[in-house]
Amino acid sequence: MRVVIAGGHGQIALKLSKQLSDAGHQPVGLIRNPDHVADLEQAGADPVVVDLESAAVNEVAAHLAAADAVIFAAGAGPNSTAARKQSVDRNGAVLLAQAAAAAGVRRYVMVSAIGADDFDPDSDEIFQVYLRAKSEADAALRDTSLDWTIVRPGGLTDDDPTGRVTAAPSTGRGQIPRADVAAVLVAALLDASSIGKQFELISGDVPIAEALAALP
Repeated sequence: MRVVIAGGHGQIALKLSKQLSDAGHQPVGLIRNPDHVADLEQAGADPVVVDLESAAVNEVAAHLAAADAVIFAAGAGPNSTAARKQSVDRNGAVLLAQAAAAAGVRRYVMVSAIGADDFDPDSDEIFQVYLRAKSEADAALRDTSLDWTIVRPGGLTDDDPTGRVTAAPSTGRGQIPRADVAAVLVAALLDASSIGKQFELISGDVPIAEALAALP
């Protein structure tokens, strides 16, 4: 399976590329900084340099040729401005969906954020802007005809993976290792029952495959 990952140099994305590559799949990472090429290659991904903040739909669609799925794992980063939360976390996700549709790639997995719909619409505090951008990106994806899955992880850690999670429409607050998030993304790609599902994700006691199978 050829999987194109937007935000290919992110911490989750690099772990995801390694897991996909180790399983015999072909990850492709979209990055805007050519200095990151070697990191993607080390993780087993084919790097493609393209800036989602400035690229046109047809340009991104060209990079999706022959892809079986796309994953949006990009983010403006914790120290970015409110404007970049909009241009990357929201607009980048929408652009990838438009490009996927143009390229005939139906499968789209979104890395969102826990509690994304609970943003304060009257606040300009940066975290609230971030949540709003994620919420609006998710809503835009749900409105497409793509085969989407939206994963909303809790607080991310660098702990060793456990392979056990809690996945539900609402989980309550919690944390989860980035490696477990990556494993859930791989499992969701391979599990057609996750199509059309949006769920929050934190560490738990249920094996990943069972947690996805039990989603309402």
